Amino acid sequence: MEVLVKLYPPNKAITSGLSKEDLKLQKSRFSKMSSLRSTMSSDHSKLTFDEVRWVINIRKTIEEELEEDSEFAVSIFSVPKLLMASDPDSYIPQQVAIGPYHYWRPELYEMQRYKIAAAKRFQKHLQCYKLENLVDHLTKLEQRVRACYHKFLDFNGETLVWMMTVDASFLLEFLQVYAMHEGAKVQRISSSMSHLVDYAGKKSAHNALLRDIVMLENQIPLFVLRKMLEFRFSSLEAADDMLMLMFIGLFKEISPFKMMEEYPNIQVSESVHLLDFLYDVIVPKLEQQPDTIEAEIQLEVEQKEGNEAVTSDSSQVKQFFGEVWRMLSKLNKGPVKLIKTVLVSKPIKVFAKLPWKILSNLPGIKVLKQPVEYFFFSQDEGDKKGESVSSRSKSLMNKPPSVEEIAIPSVTQLINCGIRFLPTKGSISNISFDPKTRTFYLPTIGLDVNTQVFLRNLVAYEASTASGPLVIARYTELMNGIIDSEEDAEILREKGIILNHLKSDKEVANLWNGMNKSLRLSRVPLLDKVIEDVNKYYNSRMKVKFWKFMKVYVFSSWQFLTFLAATCLLLLMSLQAFCSVYTCSRFFPSALDSE
Repeated sequence: MEVLVKLYPPNKAITSGLSKEDLKLQKSRFSKMSSLRSTMSSDHSKLTFDEVRWVINIRKTIEEELEEDSEFAVSIFSVPKLLMASDPDSYIPQQVAIGPYHYWRPELYEMQRYKIAAAKRFQKHLQCYKLENLVDHLTKLEQRVRACYHKFLDFNGETLVWMMTVDASFLLEFLQVYAMHEGAKVQRISSSMSHLVDYAGKKSAHNALLRDIVMLENQIPLFVLRKMLEFRFSSLEAADDMLMLMFIGLFKEISPFKMMEEYPNIQVSESVHLLDFLYDVIVPKLEQQPDTIEAEIQLEVEQKEGNEAVTSDSSQVKQFFGEVWRMLSKLNKGPVKLIKTVLVSKPIKVFAKLPWKILSNLPGIKVLKQPVEYFFFSQDEGDKKGESVSSRSKSLMNKPPSVEEIAIPSVTQLINCGIRFLPTKGSISNISFDPKTRTFYLPTIGLDVNTQVFLRNLVAYEASTASGPLVIARYTELMNGIIDSEEDAEILREKGIILNHLKSDKEVANLWNGMNKSLRLSRVPLLDKVIEDVNKYYNSRMKVKFWKFMKVYVFSSWQFLTFLAATCLLLLMSLQAFCSVYTCSRFFPSALDSE
């Protein structure tokens, strides 16, 4: 610390009481130190690193016993670098620092006077205690506080406890606004914070603070807030009730799912911090998700239907050619009549009665085997090759989804195939697709200036936790998949699924398309089933299969085009050679006479 002080130039406030000789000595010392700063790049870290203090802190941390250590696991993480690089402003607070991660940033430190003022007002509400008494109680929880943070907090315990006290006072005073929304009788915000906190939530400063307090790196342990309110209300139950009103009111303000009528029964004591509580309200618990047994039964039924369809593969080919024949049978002139005469000849009839498996192995036709099977039997073969339902579901849950399984057509493509969109109340757990009515149900979501920050930090939080599926990340992938353009966003807005509070539909499309960064792929049975059903219906449409067939085997396959051209050329040359030797009118007299 002494070295750091010497590195700074003499300040007028510091040197005002020094004599001329001391001042001269101070200036000469500073000039020597400044001349050495350019040559001490390798030794600078050694000079600023206090080894004695580090050893003392490590020894103190190791020797102190942390009771119930497993109960207070790490819950406040640093945002992963991959997500941080995509949009730093969504993860780094811009107005206020809550907790130790950004506490010493100069641009945020100007909010310190509002924090201290909030701590003074909190002390006035304490019935028979002073703030120092509360600090003494929080000092006993110092190691529990440290255990909640992913980073090593390199400052002493007293600094940490006072930081928690001041920041928690400010946060509780800010959250009083939302308790008032829920009808709680609390004191109005004082005039010193009136320009920051708005009861209607319309001021820009209020929105900036709202974004900052839901960021992952701006969280403080929830048991600190509970302890402070317990001192204020002299009851832990009353403290939990007040926190519940504050958090629910905050959730209604910042959550994009505005149409939720019922909220899950979440105890404040079960959450580790504010963002964790908001996450639990949006993301359904595993036991609340649809039973996977029903999904397995449905898959088993579909697999049986697919196996039955496979047994009738040749009949589908005959049905297709039958439809073509009925269309051509109406034409009975010129070349069409000649072709019909050839097709009804005895060799062709025998050839058409052969099963597809035998036909596909004949020379020449074997080249067409793959495209024909893709066009007619792709869906059936996929079901036939599937394993048993139970083993398949277990293997799918253990493996991350592939890129093909994540992909889903856009809103415009789905509507062109007959799928309609309808809004539903609730959140992610209400997403579903009904193949009978061809209806895609999506929850109503409101998008404003706070939505992107909130969703991004939810994604960062669930990606940092030890276990569990990435539900929010999967939901953002779903919305990113179906919204590719401004037109897609406009359709969902007209359907009432998106409540757009941004400037344009283009901003909505950019919002979802910009949230495509994810650390890992994870299976979410609820959303995976919906994506699978939508893709299955979309891919089963005849015009979609025809377009994919043309794209894969015609437009992108030079082998197929070469074979087709060579076959046509060979047939024409054979016909020309045959007609040059024999008279063609002898074999097709009726067809030629009609011309």
